[in-house]
Amino acid sequence: MNPEVLAYPFLFVAIFFESFILVTLLSAPARYGRARRFVPGSITPSVAIVVPCFNEAVTLTQTTESLLALHYPTDRLSVILVNDGSKDDTAAAMAKFAGHPQVRIIHKENGGKHTALNAGIAVTDSEIVGCLDADSFVESDALAEIIPCFEKQNVAAVTAAMSVAKPSTILQHMQNAEYIFGITVRHVLSSVNGLYVTPGPFSLYRREIVVALGGFRSGHQTEDMEMALRLQKHGFAIENAPRARVYTKTPRTLMGLIRQRTRWTSGFLRNVLGEYRDLVGNARHGALGCLVLPVGLVSIFGAIVLFSNSLFLLARHALAAPALRSGVPLSYSLVPSAHTLDWFYAPLDLFPALALLTVLAAIALIAIGKRLSRTPGSLTLGLLSYLLLYGVVAPLWLMRATADVVTGTHRSWR
Repeated sequence: MNPEVLAYPFLFVAIFFESFILVTLLSAPARYGRARRFVPGSITPSVAIVVPCFNEAVTLTQTTESLLALHYPTDRLSVILVNDGSKDDTAAAMAKFAGHPQVRIIHKENGGKHTALNAGIAVTDSEIVGCLDADSFVESDALAEIIPCFEKQNVAAVTAAMSVAKPSTILQHMQNAEYIFGITVRHVLSSVNGLYVTPGPFSLYRREIVVALGGFRSGHQTEDMEMALRLQKHGFAIENAPRARVYTKTPRTLMGLIRQRTRWTSGFLRNVLGEYRDLVGNARHGALGCLVLPVGLVSIFGAIVLFSNSLFLLARHALAAPALRSGVPLSYSLVPSAHTLDWFYAPLDLFPALALLTVLAAIALIAIGKRLSRTPGSLTLGLLSYLLLYGVVAPLWLMRATADVVTGTHRSWR
């Protein structure tokens, strides 16, 4: 069997999903989500933002200052800094805000991020509670963009638009393009209630619902994904504010990136195939059950198959090359005039055509995400690094995470 045949189903799934995103982007719910605005003088629910911290002394000050600069009534906004047993100077960084009227500081023994979030939620009676990772920073209008999303009572959580804070390495530029791709996808999926994760960088929740459901859990070290799936399982909606910009620090090295994404992917597999497997294929949960979660599972397996297929074809061609060139005179290879390019003889196989279509759709979604969120800065280097590197490095963490789940391996977060 031609190994390319194995790749066709996964390419078709990728093209179908990208087409679904592009078409749904034009739907009435998606257009309404983009048109939604905060009206000055409208209802301003009380909001508390919890910042869980473990060894975050370097970035905590900037994170907290970005929250205190939010354009929102100061008497309706509070910040709760939770020191989860840090070993560095996090406590000293928190002490700078000890006298601030909007800031509350909690010190506790290390128990994991979910325990830090629950500790913060327990000391506030605010209507809306949020989470901001201590290595992330928000734009001043981010909260005002999010609050209108809670106008419907069944909306239990709202996510923001994430991008990378000051990318410097080639891997960070690649991640920035990936995050902006995610802005478009998250915005569209929210219009069909298909979100399965509420990321740590500035997701907000109705406090009464989170408390009623028992608070945050470890969720296989992906507490934000577990909470989102639990909200969906209980029939609540998760919205998205595509112009609520938040910038987050990302891994600078390949091993750091693989460790982070292995945790994310293994958390997805363990949550979806474990406690929440009844959501998969469940028509009662609409697009989430019938499209998003199944495609998520298939895409992991498909990326591994496509990567393995590419390595096999590369090796086969490399082994065949010496035999093919054995009868070709060296002078023919070195003289440019001896051979010219004729597009008439260009190969027109279906496989490269589908792959090219997938890439072009991805570029379009990245461009849309940047325009949609009004994220500043150039994306040229991000696009180039995404196109050249993502298909090579992503299978590394997908294979590692899949192997961990199959073998029952559990890796520490840090």
